[in-house]
Amino acid sequence: MTIRNLQETDNKQLAQLIKTSLASVNLDKPGTAYFDPQLAHLSFFYEQLPHARYWVIDYQDKIIGGVGIAPLEEISKVCELQKLYVDSNFQGQGLSKKLMEVALDYAAKHYEGCYLETHTTLTNAWHLYEKYGFDRLNQPLIDSEHSAMDLWYYKRLT
Repeated sequence: MTIRNLQETDNKQLAQLIKTSLASVNLDKPGTAYFDPQLAHLSFFYEQLPHARYWVIDYQDKIIGGVGIAPLEEISKVCELQKLYVDSNFQGQGLSKKLMEVALDYAAKHYEGCYLETHTTLTNAWHLYEKYGFDRLNQPLIDSEHSAMDLWYYKRLT
C-alpha cells in the first residue's frame, strides 16, 4: 500500500470510490460530494488551487482511499479537509488515520486552521476527527455546496 498524490489516471477510480461510499450510507443525494461538479476530474481541481493537495492510497493499482486539503477561500489561512474515504473492504486497518496524518501534516505547513463538514450518520468519521483534536461547531463556517452535511468541525493548527 502506498499513499501518494492523486494523478489524472486515478480520477475515475476515485470518483467511483466516493460515490460507492456515499451510496452505502444513503448519502447519494444532492448536497453531498456525490454530486460535486468536479468529482470526475478531482486531480485537475486540486492542481488549480494554491496549497491544495489530494492523496490516494494505491493498493495493487487500485485506489482504496483518499483525502484532500484545499483552501477555504472565504477565510484566510484556513483550509478544509475534504473527501476522506476508505474502501469498505479495507476499513478497520488504520488507513483513515494514516490519511489524516498526511493531510494534517501538510495543512500545518500552509494554514492556521482546518475546517471540515460531515454527517451525523458517519459515526466513525466524526469520532476520528474528534480523536485528532477537531472541535465540533454549532454551525458551518461557510455556506457550502454540501448542504446535506449537518456536523462541522474546526481544528487550530498553530
